Amino acid sequence: MSSNPLANRAQQILSTADVRIGGDRPWDIAVHNPDFYARVFRQGSLGLGESYMDGWWDCPQLDQFFHRIFLAELERLAARSWRTIWLFLFSFLLNPQAKSRSTRVARQHYDLGNDFFRHMLDRRMVYTCGRWERAATLDEAQEAKLGFVCRKLGLEPGMRVLDIGCGWGSFAKYAAERHGAHVVGVTLSRQQVELGREMCADLPVELRLEDYRDVRGSFDRVVSLGMFEHVGVKNYRTFFKVVRDALEANGKLYLSSIGVNRSVRVTDPWIERYIFPNSHLPSLLQIGEAIRGLFQVEEWRNRAAEYDRTLMAWHRNFERYKERVKADYGDRFYRMWRYYLLASAASFRARRLQAWQILLSPAGAAGAAGPLPQDAP
Repeated sequence: MSSNPLANRAQQILSTADVRIGGDRPWDIAVHNPDFYARVFRQGSLGLGESYMDGWWDCPQLDQFFHRIFLAELERLAARSWRTIWLFLFSFLLNPQAKSRSTRVARQHYDLGNDFFRHMLDRRMVYTCGRWERAATLDEAQEAKLGFVCRKLGLEPGMRVLDIGCGWGSFAKYAAERHGAHVVGVTLSRQQVELGREMCADLPVELRLEDYRDVRGSFDRVVSLGMFEHVGVKNYRTFFKVVRDALEANGKLYLSSIGVNRSVRVTDPWIERYIFPNSHLPSLLQIGEAIRGLFQVEEWRNRAAEYDRTLMAWHRNFERYKERVKADYGDRFYRMWRYYLLASAASFRARRLQAWQILLSPAGAAGAAGPLPQDAP
């Protein structure tokens, strides 16, 4: 037993997840600063993440540590810090994802540097869940993902497609090259637009620095891969109204989003501060309410296990360039990003997070979606 009562309390809690302090298994933790315990009990998840960034504790396999923590639901014992309370009040009283605040996540996260993401992602720079059934590498998984989405949308030459949250233009480039689609992509990241325009040069692709709420025009298909997490619950109905107004009556919407098991108003305080400011993960109920009367569900799948595998592949790429990352961004950033990737992978592994792939058609458009394509490549 330790002479520190907080350390003993921490070990008692962690033992329910089969985690030891000072143990020798890959998921056990080593504490380097005795103030770690008070910091975590006082600040919850924010204190746990920040203390890792500061080097106060380590773990050989963070994903295995968090997998056990999430399976045991120990995060429910986390302290409700002032930061959590503030985020809840802010989201309740105001609109954290209002247009005036929408560019913050682009500046903080997506504009970190194109070279940084180039090293971490696949060759097409797809920053969403891959499709791994027949894939052996990250490149193959993301190529399969893009092909799957195009088949589900039933893309044909000359179709006008809107890509909301287009990133570096990976889907737009694939849809134009392989299916002859004419794609308009919108993003709030200047660096994504800059590189995306280079990648899509000489193709019928237009990438715009534009908020989804400002989109005008008519499209045969709409796709949004990994952007809905930034819309916010107060704007879900607006998002689907914008899409419905832009979509032809016999069109389709393919929506890919991370989801949570129960409705919440705020995101994790550490994620909100360091990774995705002003983000919000939707529940099934929240999406259902937002599409009511606008869209009907043609298909709804969960790819949580594949997102776990995708994140672990990103982490392997990230670790290959860790010395470059440390030189460019510092050791604290390196630890922060490692923590983000591995904790996220564990969240999907424990099914604390879901990876929803949703195919929608306009409400009342009988037979609009037509027969669903087969899943095989």
